Amino acid sequence: MTLSVRKVAALAVLGAALAGCAGGAGTSSKADLGRETSRTGSPPASSAAAPAAPGASAAPGPGRAGGGAPAKPPTLAPGPNGLAPVFSRARQRTDKTVALTFDADMTADQGPRAAQGERFDNPALIDTLRRLKVPSTIFMTGRWAEEYPDQTKSIGTDPAFEIANHSYSHHAFTTPCYGLPALDGAAARADVDRAFEAFRKAGAVNTVPYFRFPGGCYDDQALRALSTAKVTAVQWDVVSGDAFAKDPDAVAEQVLAGVKPGSVVVLHCTRSAAPVTEEAIRTIVPELRKRGYRFVKVSELIGT
Repeated sequence: MTLSVRKVAALAVLGAALAGCAGGAGTSSKADLGRETSRTGSPPASSAAAPAAPGASAAPGPGRAGGGAPAKPPTLAPGPNGLAPVFSRARQRTDKTVALTFDADMTADQGPRAAQGERFDNPALIDTLRRLKVPSTIFMTGRWAEEYPDQTKSIGTDPAFEIANHSYSHHAFTTPCYGLPALDGAAARADVDRAFEAFRKAGAVNTVPYFRFPGGCYDDQALRALSTAKVTAVQWDVVSGDAFAKDPDAVAEQVLAGVKPGSVVVLHCTRSAAPVTEEAIRTIVPELRKRGYRFVKVSELIGT
């Protein structure tokens, strides 16, 4: 059985943002980024609420997650024909839990821009999450980890956080994907391993076997390439709209309007392309707590 390719909710994913920032031909405009949509294969019917696969093994590199999580964090059972499973929200949850996720994006070819002073990190955001005591999942590219090894180690040894895989290069796993360069199956699989290795070299230990597709773009071929990594692909059901946003109140309003029990929110940890995220978090977190929500990592949503 082949999963159909369809479009899901409108979003502002930094995958396209980085494609636009890269300045190459055929990239999306900033106006397009605000309307960005993700082409995805339909997830297996049980993906969103399925229990962890018994004895599920981690992808190369993951270690013990923080906060007392098991040595092998939970993953979902494979989808039809052995395709990698997809998780976007814990739909069976009735308690008010929500996972804030942050994409730490940097493409493989952006080293010169970093050398010239562009900041792809956001230390103030991480500090705010720590101060507000918000457990979070950081979907990090391997290139980001190489550029900021000290921050990677700090995040990856803090029990408040878990580091998940966002590829090494932030190149697309299917095309078209907002002008991102594309990887074929073998190169895509190697890209996942290379990212986990970058986390290991930086000294991160709180890594988990979860993967987020660059640009949020995937199809059956991408899920097949990912299947041997024994990771769960993690999407989202709430789009923050923080990519290139200038109004933190608008970002906060969009998140607060979309969150439901079991939601996964996509935000970004990339200062140059998502400059108001930290300020928005200072509104989002206390308001959700006032509404009775508890913040969890993705591993807790998948594990339950």
